[in-house]
Amino acid sequence: MTAVTVSPKFQVVIPKEIREALGIFSGQKVQMLTYQNRIEIIPLKPMREMRGFLKGINTNIERDQDRV
Repeated sequence: MTAVTVSPKFQVVIPKEIREALGIFSGQKVQMLTYQNRIEIIPLKPMREMRGFLKGINTNIERDQDRV
């Protein structure tokens, strides 16, 4: 686990090994949220890059008769 220091402006630097593992690049937007007393950073990807990520998913589901 890598520790980082919070600057006087409340800024942190994402360590290089984490940036490379997640594919985070300079200027990319990330979403930050709190969850169970911790901070989570989620890299946001352009919608164009998400194209096809659900390829092969089964869309056949059983529906109730009143929902058809």
